[in-house]
Amino acid sequence: MANAFFSDLLATISERGRTLLRRAGPSDDGQDAAGLIELCEALLSGRGEASGTAMARDVLDRYHDLDAAGRLTFFETLARNFGPDREKLSQAIENWRSQPNDSDASDLHFASEPRRQELVRRLNRAPGGTSDLVAMRADLLSLMKGNKDLAALDRDVVHLLSSWFNRGFLVLRRIDWSTPANILEQIIRYEAVHEIRDWNDLRRRIDPVDRRCYAFFHPQLNDEPLIFVEVALTETIPTAIAPLLAAERQPVPIERARTAVFYSISNTQKGLGGISFGSFLIKQVVEELRRELPKLDTFITLSPVPGFMQWLKQADDVPVSDEERTLLEALDKPDWFENAELTAQLRAVLEPLAAHYFLKARTPKGRLVDSVARFHIGNGARLEKIDWLGDLSPKGLRESAGIMVNYLYRLEDIEKNHEAYANQGEIAASSAVKKLLKTEGRRLLDMRLS
Repeated sequence: MANAFFSDLLATISERGRTLLRRAGPSDDGQDAAGLIELCEALLSGRGEASGTAMARDVLDRYHDLDAAGRLTFFETLARNFGPDREKLSQAIENWRSQPNDSDASDLHFASEPRRQELVRRLNRAPGGTSDLVAMRADLLSLMKGNKDLAALDRDVVHLLSSWFNRGFLVLRRIDWSTPANILEQIIRYEAVHEIRDWNDLRRRIDPVDRRCYAFFHPQLNDEPLIFVEVALTETIPTAIAPLLAAERQPVPIERARTAVFYSISNTQKGLGGISFGSFLIKQVVEELRRELPKLDTFITLSPVPGFMQWLKQADDVPVSDEERTLLEALDKPDWFENAELTAQLRAVLEPLAAHYFLKARTPKGRLVDSVARFHIGNGARLEKIDWLGDLSPKGLRESAGIMVNYLYRLEDIEKNHEAYANQGEIAASSAVKKLLKTEGRRLLDMRLS
């Protein structure tokens, strides 16, 4: 109710501001980037609350009408011409150099702020401004490819969005069959890990007694989930996704559930890319589930391995012999997993390679190759198990040869694991996974001796 009242109040202020602007004289109806930049300058120079709110709304509306070329020109101008006031910055630097003190340091901080940051703040005052700015950031990300000049602008936008979307503003809600249809439609649309085929499929994931779905919301995007996680409550740790998603399955009686399985995490807002709140989501959901179901004692994922096959085919550091490389060509056959003998041969090669992929392989920048691994390991989870043939869907076979993994979230170890990874690059892994890596070493030694 309070949020709706505030939104209505902003809309009223904006409309009154538009009336004031119209009375002040004819507006510039040009829809090109140059006219939009002039309006941005006017917005930065104005002081009136009502007229400023209306002008901000006008800027966002005009931006929406630009084509891709116009948006690129708009972003390039913001990056080039809306940086810090150089005269004020030079004076602040001189003051600091002549007699450094806290006051001068503060002046230097404010003088160094780009004007585009204040512009974005003022745009955020418009009714619906936050949602429009998130959409604008999505456009910026698309146009940044091959255009490094926009990086500074993106850093400024991310700086502000990170503040506005910090954990303190986010609200956790459970998604169930009583959730409004417009939100449920977004769950279907944005599911990025295991496709939701229709409404019946969605209901099977959120309605049974042994299923949960939670999402983070922001007060300014009240009907738009930012990120959501799907959870299965099971008796034991699962090693394959098909039984969890099967249409004909028997729900687990809630009193027998001991394990919470996070089997899908999806972001919905491209414009918030790089602003991480997924770790907060998992940790808060764990707390919610522990309060509701005290008998739960294991919190684990069943996760895809989206980068494995690409690494296997393209990386220079894949430890395989020519003979094994020839064997791996069988993975291009769509039904390879139906041949028991071939499957056993491939498993002997692929499981140790998967252990190497997680524990040893790195990007040129020294990061874990797999994006999902970076997320969970960075959040303090432990790589618990490599699941052979865990996902036999076309996508799973294409991306990871059907391999899935379990990441274990043990609350008492999360902080320790996170610090070890962040500071020393150490990956928390179970003895079972480490044993596979030793198997790889023995296998390569046997090849050299034969």
